[in-house]
Amino acid sequence: MIPVRRSPRVLPRVLPRALPRALPRVLPRVLPLMLCPLLLCLPVAGCAHPAARTPAAAGTTAEAGIREAVAAWSRRPPERLAGIPLEGWSYEVTSVRPDGARALVRAELRYRLTGYDAASAGSAREVELAREGAAWRVTADRPAPGAPPQLWDQGPVTVVRGEHSLVLGVGQDPGTLTGIAGEADRAVPAVSAAWPGDWARRAVVLVPASLDAMAALLGRPADAYRGMGAVTTGRVGAAPAPADRVVINPAGYAELSAAGRSVVLTHEVTHVATRSATSASTPQWLSEGFADWAAYRGTPATPAEAAPALGRAVRAGGPPAALPADAAFAFGGDAEAMARAYEGAWLACRLVADRWGAEALVRLYRDAGREPLPAALEGALGTDLPALTRAWQEALRHELG
Repeated sequence: MIPVRRSPRVLPRVLPRALPRALPRVLPRVLPLMLCPLLLCLPVAGCAHPAARTPAAAGTTAEAGIREAVAAWSRRPPERLAGIPLEGWSYEVTSVRPDGARALVRAELRYRLTGYDAASAGSAREVELAREGAAWRVTADRPAPGAPPQLWDQGPVTVVRGEHSLVLGVGQDPGTLTGIAGEADRAVPAVSAAWPGDWARRAVVLVPASLDAMAALLGRPADAYRGMGAVTTGRVGAAPAPADRVVINPAGYAELSAAGRSVVLTHEVTHVATRSATSASTPQWLSEGFADWAAYRGTPATPAEAAPALGRAVRAGGPPAALPADAAFAFGGDAEAMARAYEGAWLACRLVADRWGAEALVRLYRDAGREPLPAALEGALGTDLPALTRAWQEALRHELG
């Protein structure tokens, strides 16, 4: 499925463990899955701050004192996050549960990354307080039950600022983070060349310490991301939203060649760039194929080299009967079938760019996000889906047969 407009979306990048060192090869990503909230939210576990003093009381008087204590504690980010460009920091209390000298508070953390977020990011939090005499103080801050942990829950954050990127890492060598910032900086202009429309032209990249840490951030089992290089979270649609976060799988990413890392980050940053033009009506083959088309532009990758799974299928039984359906990209399916879907999507977008031009491909993407695909194909290419499918099948026979 494709999430509805303004729903959080995750767009993972799956990579084979046997990726050639000289030439990148893209294998499938899992189906976008729903996450709420976004990843970047701050815990301050175990910290205790002095709070506003209030007479010891029950009922609404006690609740008022607890709320005042949380407000005083949360007026600004903790000093240990001073290196992260944060603004609009606030905790909005949603419920208070006093229990004698202890209290639990549910709250929504809101903040923005300065220069990156067009709207506040959010995270559901549980704040614990203790009463000491007539005062309440915060003793712990953690994800609310059911909410995923945040990057700051996993350890001290190292911040690296690139020309077009902000990289936040936990448990990573600063040199590794600097290298990722450089790769993201190179991806941004490459994406701008493929997607000339209005977008922020910058990227936020999270680098957790391990595959398990990455999976915890995303609220999924580690096996769901094994072999992936990165995923991207964000909200589809044109309304103001927090910047997408590209989340690196450090295990998979480290296995890639320089060319492979370039393809991965360019693909993910393409999703960042096209997010406002993406909607529930955008076909998966167009969304994922366009991102791969942008990533492979300017590389020496040939269809035979970058689409081996589809090539095997074409040689064995001919091209597929139709362009990949959305269900073909679903997580948990057959890996070979998913590979064929992603490779076929890339080659469909490559065909459009080669035959009708890159500008026509960009127009098709934009139109498909706001009107039915048949109308988008007619307006952008002057053709229909059966004709495009036949042209794609013929290209597959020629290039992969």
